[in-house]
Amino acid sequence: MQTPQKTKLWRAKMLKLYSYFRSSTSYRARIALNLKGIEYETVPVNLLKGEQRSEDYLKINPMGGVPALIDGDFVLSQSLAIINYIDNLKSEPSLAPGDYKDQAFVRQIALSIAEDIHPLINLKTQKYLSDHLGADEAAKKEWYIHWTTTGMAAVEKMIAGYGKAGNFVLGDKVSVADICLIPNMYSMRRFGVSLDAYPLCCAIERHCITLPEFIKAAPETQAEAPADLEQIHGPNAPFLKQAA
Repeated sequence: MQTPQKTKLWRAKMLKLYSYFRSSTSYRARIALNLKGIEYETVPVNLLKGEQRSEDYLKINPMGGVPALIDGDFVLSQSLAIINYIDNLKSEPSLAPGDYKDQAFVRQIALSIAEDIHPLINLKTQKYLSDHLGADEAAKKEWYIHWTTTGMAAVEKMIAGYGKAGNFVLGDKVSVADICLIPNMYSMRRFGVSLDAYPLCCAIERHCITLPEFIKAAPETQAEAPADLEQIHGPNAPFLKQAA
């Protein structure tokens, strides 16, 4: 996530983040910005209304997804690229902390979620399943559950095998691994997936979502979120009360 030379954090203009409140990838970018204490302006892009496919937005992100980050005349998409960029804007906290093995490990977890799990379960894939393959809601949910549980079983095993899990994937050091893990846990809770098989991931989630940087990034706390949005993360996360 880092390079040997760090740029000095100085902004002539506030960063602009194109985001959808319930998008896992946008959630990641918001967490990273908050952890670094970098101020940013949120520009909502409503995926359900197809705003990501508008002519104006495709000029910003030709892939037609969120998030997209604008820093002056520099435009960047893809959440992991954005997180890497954010990590290089300000030194602390490092989003890939520890020695070279720790850094490689947290990137491994992040990539496992962002590249192996998420592309198979995101809105774009779900829409293709229904629009082009005739999948009904039950079939789409079966697809979602299969790929997310298969992937998360591997993630849980990797975290356990590395042996450093604590409040975060890497002990007491927040990292890009947590930034990717927490939104995926949100998604699984949203779709009613049992989390009993992932005790380490659940423990990390319980800690992270009590932190102000994660609360500020949660879907429920976004200005454009509907008032009646189901509470999953955020300050009123029901599973925290159930565990108390």
